[in-house]
Amino acid sequence: MSYHYKIQNEDINNLFKGILKLESVEECYKFFDDLCTINELEAFGQRLIVAKMLHNKFTYQEIENRTGISAATISKISKSYAYGPGGYKMFIERLEK
Repeated sequence: MSYHYKIQNEDINNLFKGILKLESVEECYKFFDDLCTINELEAFGQRLIVAKMLHNKFTYQEIENRTGISAATISKISKSYAYGPGGYKMFIERLEK
């Protein structure tokens, strides 16, 4: 693996390996229901919505008006989208296929 995450370790590797073995959306719901709070899972979904909108060239104002997500949160996601390792872009592009 060429990408090195800030806190990469065997426990996190095992978490990701396990996620990759989930076979359906229903299995994901079951696992993430155990793993995350409702608020955490909703936050993941909101981040993805913002990233998709940024990917589709929406402005901060358009995103804020359509989602109610704060400009500060949009800015944080935008920085990750633009300057991060490319995970958002990769994820969105794969979803679009």
